[in-house]
Amino acid sequence: MSDSSWNRGDNVMHSAKPEWGAGEVLVAEPAIHEGKPCQRLTIRFSRAGTKILSTAFADLRRAIGPAPSAPAPDQETKPSTPAFASSNGSNPFAAPAPDDDYGALLAGLPDRATDPFQTLRSRLAATLDLYRFNDSGGSLLDWAAAQTGLKDPLSRFSRHELEQSFAKFRVEVDNHLRKLVRDMAKQDAQGLRELTAAAPPAATQAIRRLDPLR
Repeated sequence: MSDSSWNRGDNVMHSAKPEWGAGEVLVAEPAIHEGKPCQRLTIRFSRAGTKILSTAFADLRRAIGPAPSAPAPDQETKPSTPAFASSNGSNPFAAPAPDDDYGALLAGLPDRATDPFQTLRSRLAATLDLYRFNDSGGSLLDWAAAQTGLKDPLSRFSRHELEQSFAKFRVEVDNHLRKLVRDMAKQDAQGLRELTAAAPPAATQAIRRLDPLR
């Protein structure tokens, strides 16, 4: 649930859907959900088009600037600072280090999956959510966009390069998942069962394949 009040013209990002890119609030209307005030927002996202969302459900955060556009052919190949990425990966809420490049961003894990200030349960949920991406079709491009903030990842990478980077990324996710599941099993076995039951099928398959409790 979003904890901010939004106004027309604000630049936002859906924390659960970073692949949608930056969004501009077009309409902000007051609303009520289960007796509590919220907002009904019409938002135009750079990669997903216009969506109508309720802040009672959508976790919206402030985006740092508009979504970056594809560079002109005569521009330098080194990226400017993506609006949604950090030095650790695709954190949509922190500015990247100046020397970051998009290749490094592709390989990193999102901060929401690794941030030690987040609860173990939150980090595990964020890690399991990463398994919604795969290396085929539009899902691969959505993953690359979520990692880098690029509206069109193919403006920087070939599909083969993205597939190679995704394979390395998935290894990182698998390794991170193994540790989180092991810790979660010790601290909150019931919570682990609940998260696993709600996880994408690829995530539950990964847990079985990794057998992290041995």
